[in-house]
Amino acid sequence: MRCCLRCLLLMLLLLMAQASEGQVFTSEEVPDSIWDKMQGRSYPRGCGVPRAELRFLQLSHYDFDGNRHVGQMVCNRLIADDLVFIFRELYEARYPIARMRLIDEYKADDLRSMAGNNTSCFCYRPVAGGKQLSKHSRGMAVDINPLYNPCLYVRSGRVLPSEGEAYAHNRDKRKDIPGKIDTADLCYRLFISRGFRWGGSWRSLKDYQHFEK
Repeated sequence: MRCCLRCLLLMLLLLMAQASEGQVFTSEEVPDSIWDKMQGRSYPRGCGVPRAELRFLQLSHYDFDGNRHVGQMVCNRLIADDLVFIFRELYEARYPIARMRLIDEYKADDLRSMAGNNTSCFCYRPVAGGKQLSKHSRGMAVDINPLYNPCLYVRSGRVLPSEGEAYAHNRDKRKDIPGKIDTADLCYRLFISRGFRWGGSWRSLKDYQHFEK
């Protein structure tokens, strides 16, 4: 009995300590205020994804200056628990996330969001330069620190966002890229452990920022 009470007390103290540090890791149905903001932006007219399939996340993270923030993200309900777990682990390791805002704040413009080094998930849109819907359209893909981990078209050398070109080349040999995602990186290991695929392992396209299910 004393052991159980001691365990409960320790759990309570842990929760209180987390609350005092401002940690937030929540997943909920998309509230009306967020849903309204998404209309005509990340959720354009004709979007066939049911609202009930999406979840609104609030996730604590550190930026590259060591400051704490509470980010926002919309994702598919199928990966909501995965993302809460992953970002909690990243937070505890003080892994830097530059910013995490709804892509609607960038008018659902993926290039603007990437150039702003914004980590995001749901946005109903085709893949860049194509007609096929992106995994982001169902909220099943996440882009992490996309300015520092840009998308590189191997044959043409095109980089998206163009502002990230300095971080796209010779990545295997460079250690000076902030928040560089590679196979030794904690972010990579956490996403892979939860069954995600990494765009940086693709051949003709190296999408270093991208994890999808």
